[in-house]
Amino acid sequence: MPGTFSQIYIQVVFAVKGRDSLIQSTWDNELYKYISGIVKNKEQKMLAINGMPDHIHFLIGMKPSCCLSDLVREIKKSSNDFIKEKKFSKFNFQWQEGYGAFSYSHSALTEVIQYINNQKEHHKKKTFKEEYTEFLKKFEVNFNEAYLFEWIA
Repeated sequence: MPGTFSQIYIQVVFAVKGRDSLIQSTWDNELYKYISGIVKNKEQKMLAINGMPDHIHFLIGMKPSCCLSDLVREIKKSSNDFIKEKKFSKFNFQWQEGYGAFSYSHSALTEVIQYINNQKEHHKKKTFKEEYTEFLKKFEVNFNEAYLFEWIA
């Protein structure tokens, strides 16, 4: 019986509500492991995950049967609950609405994984807003700045 064969690679980016810098280096790896577990439990493949105190990036190998918006909604809801349950933040932690999702070919994976793994170095030179709008422009995504993440003034 013929099967379905695919290679779908998606980088997802989303931010902490209000772009507050609430993700601390003392617990970010635990958060990344938790999110990786959600991805694995949903039968997708985590290829890279990393971030900054105000946002995260992850790259997944996705099956065509997966609904990306459902997966991201589950990741946000469950990881938000996880952060509160573990009392990682003394502030009211929430993810912002919305996210960016960008697809890549197999030949670009090494470069994208390196990019995600080097977030701390990368953001010494570029703000999240600059990074995010560059992604949107690079992938030719039409956007209205009024509907992007809430930026800190």
